[in-house]
Amino acid sequence: MSRSVYYREPKKGDDDKIKAILLQLAEKHIRWGFDKMRDAIRYQGYQWNHKRIRRVYCELKLNLRTKPKKRLPARERQPLLQPIKSNYCWSMDFMSDALVNGQKFRTFNVIDDFNRQGLGILVGKSMPTNCIINYLDFIAIFRGYPEIIRTDNGPEFISKDFSKWANKHNIEIRHIQPGKPAQNGFIERFNRTYREDILDAYLFNSINEVQRITDEWLYEYNHNRPHESLKKLSPINFSRSLEGMPSSEQLGAVVQHRQNSLDCSTLELS
Repeated sequence: MSRSVYYREPKKGDDDKIKAILLQLAEKHIRWGFDKMRDAIRYQGYQWNHKRIRRVYCELKLNLRTKPKKRLPARERQPLLQPIKSNYCWSMDFMSDALVNGQKFRTFNVIDDFNRQGLGILVGKSMPTNCIINYLDFIAIFRGYPEIIRTDNGPEFISKDFSKWANKHNIEIRHIQPGKPAQNGFIERFNRTYREDILDAYLFNSINEVQRITDEWLYEYNHNRPHESLKKLSPINFSRSLEGMPSSEQLGAVVQHRQNSLDCSTLELS
């Protein structure tokens, strides 16, 4: 017999016992990983090699999927100042709630930082980046495109499609620092009012019902609700009060009321 074909047949042990114990542990402890299962097996008195346990563990596909950490470029802290003209900077954010049947939905809120006017609130079950882009294009039909958009670091706002859309329309995207919602204080304050007046005040049966009530509230908010930082005028009436003013007087009127505007260094959200 040739030496090249002569070998000692390996005596592979039976792994049925290991499989049974691992499956039992996985069923009882859903979030346990390999290390905890290996320690539990050792605690029960079994002395199987850890490499053998891992091999069986992987064969059973019990590996827990770990969510990779999202790597973001460094974000610079920027002061939150009220613009001196309309349609200069938009702020936007997402909110979430649920219908009476437990089905979750999201809202996409957009405001103009100049007069805090709510430009639109879109309600839906799922809002991918393309949906957001289409909605912003719809708003721009009536308003035009802004020069700056302020957002957080959500996946919709850091996607390549959103960046390409912003570059196409010469829009600067200003991302706030992660974990610093106060740096987007205008939209955060708007979200609080919207939640108190609508999301926490009603029980919704359908997405269409949420959208209808939201649209009615948004009209009332823009036209009739007094705003303390806008000379106690509504967003629409504040803009009308500045119409016809020379640019220098308009700038002075806005600057005069900046004392009440939000500053990310002293903002308190309650």
